[in-house]
Amino acid sequence: MKILYFTKYTRKGASSRLRSYQYFPYLEAQGIEITVSPLFSDQYLENLYAHKSTIKWTLKAYIQRFFALTKVLKYDKIVIEKELFPYLPACGEFLLKLFRIKYIVDYDDAIFHNYDQNPNPVIRFFLKRKIDKVMKYSYTVIVGNDYLAKRAKEAKARNIQIIPTVIDVGRYHVKKHEVREQVVIGWIGSQSTFKYLLLLKDVLQQLIKEYNILVHIVGTKESLGLGENEIHIEWSEETEVSSILNFDIGIMPLRDTLWEQGKCAYKLIQYMGCGLPVVASPVGMNNDVVRDGYSGFLANSDTSLFEYLKKYITNPELRAEHGKHGRLTVEEKYCINITAPKISQIIQSR
Repeated sequence: MKILYFTKYTRKGASSRLRSYQYFPYLEAQGIEITVSPLFSDQYLENLYAHKSTIKWTLKAYIQRFFALTKVLKYDKIVIEKELFPYLPACGEFLLKLFRIKYIVDYDDAIFHNYDQNPNPVIRFFLKRKIDKVMKYSYTVIVGNDYLAKRAKEAKARNIQIIPTVIDVGRYHVKKHEVREQVVIGWIGSQSTFKYLLLLKDVLQQLIKEYNILVHIVGTKESLGLGENEIHIEWSEETEVSSILNFDIGIMPLRDTLWEQGKCAYKLIQYMGCGLPVVASPVGMNNDVVRDGYSGFLANSDTSLFEYLKKYITNPELRAEHGKHGRLTVEEKYCINITAPKISQIIQSR
């Protein structure tokens, strides 16, 4: 069987790496031949993160994808990450349906809100139902959580499968919790998600006044203004697990908006995979991943955030107990060992 993956990014893009690339070794071991056609290049991502113009690289990406579409008849099935051409109508997906080419589309974010909630009225008018069409035209819609599945159902998608964004637990070692002079509260993310960490700034400042803590920020140089108590760590795929293992507590604050309802709680799964206790906002899939008071705490106010973090800072035994529960949860529900056979079955289904 030959499968063509239209990913959004190369392996450097988190969504593409986790929803597509990490499954390729398993699928290839099943005798499936994989061809990958990313939309955006590494140079596009570098310019995007450096706040440089991406127009040249976007135009190049769209032209290359157009020509890649002319080769789809060589493959048994197509897998599309999110959409073929962002901010253009679903014409490419419609043509695939017209020519009876079976495609699977995969979502780990509520990207339909890029259109139906866009501040630009022209985009809202012309594209608000675009992703619904992409879902409806598809052979199968794979989504990361119930919120995305609900939208696929409303779009009248014929086959909907929920597959969470997961980790390879073989890469994630378990933290040994010990009494430490300085307790490390950690967050991993990117420049685009740093806005959520800013929600904890006041709480972290207050904790620093009362306890000997460090705040590790992995993946962005944006600052909380915590002075010497704030340490920035560069992200790489090779070092992300070791960076998380330096944390004592993992945090995942979120705003409660429609966009966040579609998020797949990946940070929490990473923390818990390393045996860390977590403190998170009770938003969207966070409520499914964290069992409150068992593997972490769900905090809906600054007061509760402060109290829960204080509990972990002062109690290494509680950190170890909740961290152990979190690791078990990941092994049972949120690891590639569980999801890879399901992905294979979806792809090979007739």
